[in-house]
Amino acid sequence: MKKTNLISLANITKDYNLGGLIVNVLKGITLKIENGEFVAISGRSGSGKSTLMNIIGLLDTPTTGSYYLESVDVSSLKEDELSYLRNKKIGFVFQSFNLLPRATILENVILPGIYAGLNTKDRENTAKNILEKIGLFKHINKRPNQLSGGEQQRVAIARALMNNPDIILADEPTGNLDTKSGQEVITLLKDLHKQGKTIVLITHEKDIARETDRIINLTDGRIDLD
Repeated sequence: MKKTNLISLANITKDYNLGGLIVNVLKGITLKIENGEFVAISGRSGSGKSTLMNIIGLLDTPTTGSYYLESVDVSSLKEDELSYLRNKKIGFVFQSFNLLPRATILENVILPGIYAGLNTKDRENTAKNILEKIGLFKHINKRPNQLSGGEQQRVAIARALMNNPDIILADEPTGNLDTKSGQEVITLLKDLHKQGKTIVLITHEKDIARETDRIINLTDGRIDLD
């Protein structure tokens, strides 16, 4: 695969106004992530990891600076355009799984396909194929609470894959898991990386960060290691 810049951030800052007090969370972040990379963004709690993840994932906008996703200047996009790009380009995996408790595993995985406008047959077939590939097909009619934590996180990864995104953005995906289940999730992310996905992993765990090919460490809103 030819390497091209997929994510380009230049001098990104993010300030929050907390009752008249301006808090500078990100202080001039510049980085590039190429397609096909497996990157960890690490740092202690309060270092700015989650804020940076929200900006990369188009869930928040920077105060200043520029962000290009491929060749698109996302600062120029309206909310509906951001939503379309987010749904098409990025698959999200969260620490708390964020599965719908009353929906079946199949229904949970299908959800992004509904937002993308896929027809019923196509989205069901796609979801079943993904669940089969990651070894969860036998659970398609169960509810999330009938699965282990590791299995629920793998369902969340299957959901993230539903629209075949270029980027998997995983926010502390092993944070709620025991060591064995966490390693299974990391192994699955490594397999997806080998298949060509760009993986951006947010973690405060140094041993998890070392499983990736590149570590970007944040301290007090600045990159101090890349």
